[in-house]
Amino acid sequence: MKFPAHRQQLYHLLRQPSAPDLAAAALYIAQEEYPTLEIDAYLNALDTMAFEVEERLPANPYPLQVLQAINHYLYEDLGFVGNTQCYYDPRNSFLNDVIDRRRGIPISLSLVYMEIARRLAFPMVGINFPGHLLIRPDREDMSFYVDPFCKGELLFAQDCRDRITQVFGHPLDLRPEFFQVLSPRQFLVRMLTNLKQIYLNDNQLEKCLDICEQILLVDPTCYSELRDRGILYYHVGRWSEAQQDLQDYLAQAPAAKHISLVRKLLDQMNGSF
Repeated sequence: MKFPAHRQQLYHLLRQPSAPDLAAAALYIAQEEYPTLEIDAYLNALDTMAFEVEERLPANPYPLQVLQAINHYLYEDLGFVGNTQCYYDPRNSFLNDVIDRRRGIPISLSLVYMEIARRLAFPMVGINFPGHLLIRPDREDMSFYVDPFCKGELLFAQDCRDRITQVFGHPLDLRPEFFQVLSPRQFLVRMLTNLKQIYLNDNQLEKCLDICEQILLVDPTCYSELRDRGILYYHVGRWSEAQQDLQDYLAQAPAAKHISLVRKLLDQMNGSF
């Protein structure tokens, strides 16, 4: 299978036996928009951030000291902020832009935070919380969460209940699925899905196609993207590719939603040849 150079790098990174480097993967994704982007420069920038935080820590810091040091450095010293004014700017989803502009959305700011913490030997994981993504220390003995979009705010159980009430408009019991840990692949798919929705809302269908292809590169079992790519191919007039994707989707997910739409599109294309 032939890919552009940055997708080849992403493909090989994701197929290593160890967990993929999220920052490197996110930067390869950003090369779709910025082909000359220098990956090592931004990985070095994250190294430098972590080094400067480490210099502020005592020899054996306890967890809250680590979080306080990261928070002060990122949000007070560097001025990182959640981009509430231009939330749907695609630059909020590209790690290089987030580092350069010091603003982003929950998932991209979480990635910066997690990468600094990892370099400090304090690994954190993404949490698929409703509303927007949170992170938490990758330790079973710690039951709090961090919101990198809100300047690293610490959230405990009652805070999470309050957030759920805000999201759904009424009180709701906390469910285990609200706190599902995202694997590195799931994290990347969520980041790409956000970007795809931004492009879709702006009717940039060719860019949506590129995102679908990247999602399928990250997770080949994400059959809904096979469907979406087929529909996008249909709308841009690439019908032979649309037919192939939609037929493959029917074969892989015969009981899924939107089957009637898929069959209708296939019938329309078959009747036009």
